[in-house]
Amino acid sequence: MKTLNKLFTSAVLLSAPLILHAQTNTAEQIKQVENNLFGRVQIAGEKPWNLADRMAYYKIPGVSIAVIQNHKIIWAKGYGFANDSAKTPVTAQTLFQAGSISKSLNAVGVMRLVQQKKLNLDADINNYLTSWKFPYDSISKGKKITMANLLSHSAGINVHGFGGYEPGTPLPTIVQVLNGEKPANTPRIHSVTAPGSGYQYSGGGITVAQLMVMDVTHQPYADYMKKEVLKPLGMNGSTFAQPATDVDQKLLAIAYNEDEKPIRGNYHIYPEQAAAGLWTNPTDLAKYIIWMQLAYEGKSAKVLNTASVKQMFTVHAGSDAGLGVFISKPDSVFYFSHDGADAGFRARYVGSFEGGNGVVVMVNSNNDGVINELINSVAKVYGFKGLYHPNIKTLVPVSAELLKTYTGKFLIGPPRTLTITEIGGHLFAQAIGDIKRELYPQSVNRFFFRDLNYELEFNKDAEGKMHLIFYGDGGKMELKRAD
Repeated sequence: MKTLNKLFTSAVLLSAPLILHAQTNTAEQIKQVENNLFGRVQIAGEKPWNLADRMAYYKIPGVSIAVIQNHKIIWAKGYGFANDSAKTPVTAQTLFQAGSISKSLNAVGVMRLVQQKKLNLDADINNYLTSWKFPYDSISKGKKITMANLLSHSAGINVHGFGGYEPGTPLPTIVQVLNGEKPANTPRIHSVTAPGSGYQYSGGGITVAQLMVMDVTHQPYADYMKKEVLKPLGMNGSTFAQPATDVDQKLLAIAYNEDEKPIRGNYHIYPEQAAAGLWTNPTDLAKYIIWMQLAYEGKSAKVLNTASVKQMFTVHAGSDAGLGVFISKPDSVFYFSHDGADAGFRARYVGSFEGGNGVVVMVNSNNDGVINELINSVAKVYGFKGLYHPNIKTLVPVSAELLKTYTGKFLIGPPRTLTITEIGGHLFAQAIGDIKRELYPQSVNRFFFRDLNYELEFNKDAEGKMHLIFYGDGGKMELKRAD
């Protein structure tokens, strides 16, 4: 990666773009996208970043992108390496693990069964589960969980996500995962709040949905999804098979941690296929986005009809959770989206409800910093209203001596802490399980992140002890010192 900038324009590293619907200015627009990266926050007077520089900065081996305009993939392109040691370049065909983006395609598969009247979105899930039953208890308060609850993360079920399994290690069955039985590496699935009482993200709930699909169709999950969803949508390079034995192994990207080292076994295996098991690329995901857009506008009924897609695009829980997608409305434009995170992979897609615009970015790294920067650049170059948010801040000089008074550990919530450090006159924050991120001063005691929409303010309490206030998502939280 030290030679990334030097090699970035060579045929070895930089794959030729796949331009599926050519325009006379596509090459120039690609160049603009590659050279206009900005974070969520821009610093006054700062020049835009170059994609090669940002990949090197974040230690990301490979990036793949597809851009959608007017219901067409106008270009797709790979950058860097799918396998850094072998110098295998990323191409538009390179497959990445999509992580939780799997949940969006799972919802399409479920809604197909609903449309065929093989499932009822609002019925008790135990009406359809035959190989396992959900263990209702007093926590559910007599309320029954529905498929709509599962897909919108309002079922009140535990287990946020899954870590996967190294190749060659024993894999649990789905029933073992749900029961928390060895060799499963996650707790048993159960209620933590009453169904319908609020939003609580749960990969565990999506795994229940996976078993429902299997019990109703009497098919292996990957087989059903390939036949009823992936193939009809033209996602011919994608698979839910875990391990991915039904695709060309040379197309599988190697997964890397945040230090640019490959994870053991090259990637993890996820028997929790509906929640995290999709292998795909931005080109195939763009086909899914375009089909959803056309179906929503009543121009296609290839897999789902307009009514079914509109159900998916309706907020069912919290402020933005639809069925398998998240809904936002920046600048009066509706978008559906989802992020993805498996071990050594990160991804994000965004598609507009109307107009046929969107973008997909996938990386083979635990560090996702470049994803939103690249989406920001695409939105700016193509004028995608609502996706480009210039937030310009002016830096204020703060002495290293004052910065050192802000250092220490602060309690987020047991047992999580936020560690603040000072290095060379710069302040950094790192939460347990997350990467270290630099904090930038907008005043002598208030700082912001470049890649997250959060701010931190340091103050002394009545006893003279330093504490900080965390600002984000429209609210604030006080974090007291843990040391």
